Amino acid sequence: MRKKLINELLLGYLVFGIFSFLLVAFFSAQMVRDYLMEKDSRFLYDEAYYLTTAAKSYRGGEAFDESEIAERMALLIRRFSCSGRILTPSGMVVYDSFGSLEGTLIEDFDPIAIREGRFLTGNFYGTYSSEQLFVLFPMTGNLNTYGYFLLARPMSVTLADQDAILNVVYITFLILFACSFVLLVLYRNLVGKPLKEITKAANEYAAGNLAYRFEVESQDEIGYLANTMNYMAYELAGAEESQRKFISNISHDFRSPLTSIKGYLQAMLDGTIPPEMHEKYLRVVLSEAERLTTLTTSTLKFQSVEVNGAMLDLEDFDINQVIRNTALSFEGRCAAKRITLDLTFSAKEMKVNADKSKIQQVLYNLTDNAIKFSGENSTIWLEVYDRYDKVFVSVKDRGPGIPKDKQKKIWTRFYKADDSRGRDKSGTGLGLAICRDIITAHGQNIDVISTEGVGSEFIFTLNKSGTAE
Repeated sequence: MRKKLINELLLGYLVFGIFSFLLVAFFSAQMVRDYLMEKDSRFLYDEAYYLTTAAKSYRGGEAFDESEIAERMALLIRRFSCSGRILTPSGMVVYDSFGSLEGTLIEDFDPIAIREGRFLTGNFYGTYSSEQLFVLFPMTGNLNTYGYFLLARPMSVTLADQDAILNVVYITFLILFACSFVLLVLYRNLVGKPLKEITKAANEYAAGNLAYRFEVESQDEIGYLANTMNYMAYELAGAEESQRKFISNISHDFRSPLTSIKGYLQAMLDGTIPPEMHEKYLRVVLSEAERLTTLTTSTLKFQSVEVNGAMLDLEDFDINQVIRNTALSFEGRCAAKRITLDLTFSAKEMKVNADKSKIQQVLYNLTDNAIKFSGENSTIWLEVYDRYDKVFVSVKDRGPGIPKDKQKKIWTRFYKADDSRGRDKSGTGLGLAICRDIITAHGQNIDVISTEGVGSEFIFTLNKSGTAE
């Protein structure tokens, strides 16, 4: 597959080169021809003006003293293949540098039509056997036009000059194309080796060998691809390790309450705990059972988000009202800890397009965490503001903060920082993982800004109504 791809690249380059050559040949030929005709016409016009000035004695009629311009015409004939004629206003040829048409009347001669353009091409009323480039200059004096001086040059001469210039262009183009093709072949060989290494690495990863590493020394896109693949393997290996930890964490979190339940029930059955103490320890058993229920519910929610994350029931709703409702649901807990919920909205109403129930769950989880880690007599800020087509929702507390080295891990399922475990036993370590997956399923972002000893701020984005695709 690799060899086929590079061969197709070479073939595509050849086709591109041929197509480019044809375009260059077509447009450069036209441009060079136009340039040469303009240049030659200016030359003919200047010479015609000189010759007209030199022919001082001619004042019309059929007599003309050729000696006045003979030397100049001889030079033009010899060096530039030009021919000259003098015509009366009626079309009579008074002078012909080759002497073949003197005394001939050119019918339908119309100097006015010819003078409409600076130069013309053709056989001049059939008087030339080949196509000519010619100019017609009036011979005037005393406000009268005595005749016209025709100076012509064969188009074959102009075309020969054109071919000479184009040959240089074509040869230069072909040399450049050949050099670039050689460079492309060398580049193919240089790219082939790292691509082979990348292909081998991909096969190793497909076989499950995520520990395989390879190096590509180039600093270009291929080197970037190699580094990306190495990083991908590292992340996949980490994900595999996370799966093992996932099972381990589930076992740990379920084992602890089950052990307590089993121990207390066994103690009550064998009489270790006297009957008068049963109610007390049954309440402990009930508490541990509720803890198991919470853990099971969170696990099922997380699994549902993972499996059906993309199955969203999108609708337009006011995020401000959802936040108000969420704040009301925590009124009791906040009152117990004397915590104030400060709601700040940049607009009275902020419509978003999202799955309302899932966004409610995100807000509930973030607010629940903020309350858990906030001390008494503190404030939690919930803020909504917009930027262009995005709505930003922020939940900020003044808790202990999250250590910098643990901020990336908080999105991992069942992860709970040591401080969190010691401070709140009710957490399952799934809340933030669920939040991340819900927001990601919406195609949005969620992030945390936290400083130890200062507090934490969680921010996520949503699409404004009418902007979601």
